Amino acid sequence: MTLLHTIYLIAIAAEAASGALMGMRRRMDLFGLCVVGTVTALGGGTVRDMILGHYPLGWVAHPEYLAFTVGAAIVAALLARRMHQLKTAFLWMDALGLVAFTVIGCDIAAGTGAKPVVVILMGMTTGVFGGLLRDVLCNQVPLVLRRDLYATVSLVAGMLYVGLLYAGVGEGAATATAIGTGFALRLLAIRFALALPVLEADISSFDDGLGEHR
Repeated sequence: MTLLHTIYLIAIAAEAASGALMGMRRRMDLFGLCVVGTVTALGGGTVRDMILGHYPLGWVAHPEYLAFTVGAAIVAALLARRMHQLKTAFLWMDALGLVAFTVIGCDIAAGTGAKPVVVILMGMTTGVFGGLLRDVLCNQVPLVLRRDLYATVSLVAGMLYVGLLYAGVGEGAATATAIGTGFALRLLAIRFALALPVLEADISSFDDGLGEHR
């Protein structure tokens, strides 16, 4: 088992757990928790493979991933009362999962012969889309669309990984550098509340104008 595959398993477990915990806050039953957890963990890779026409889908080729994510979601639900004590650990695992998913997505997209810009975008899709689907299912504004530096971290990690490969750097060194840099950037964003600027304006008159023409 390669290091990246080990990181991937840790990442999907962490993402499945985060999805299950959010589902609990929305008072979902056990089936709902498992669905949200699995979608969070495997949704990004599924969307990437469908866009690229890369079949079979990852979890279809490796159905053990489904069992793994369902198990992680159930364990998280059972240990929910103690999860607040593991908040820091989950933030770290989520950060690791974000950049690991991104690099894995880039690697798979590159294997299909996609252009560099598509490779980077598919890496970012893998990194952030599971969380976006989780937030939509739980009826809240997706984290990726808010101020938090999340998608930006994925984009930077993907660009760095692809850039290093095209510069002739070995795959192992490129992987370690991209994951290390992205992980550090995500932790810094959490620690210091780094965020992109939010554009604010009074658009109430604009909404009123639209109402008049309906």
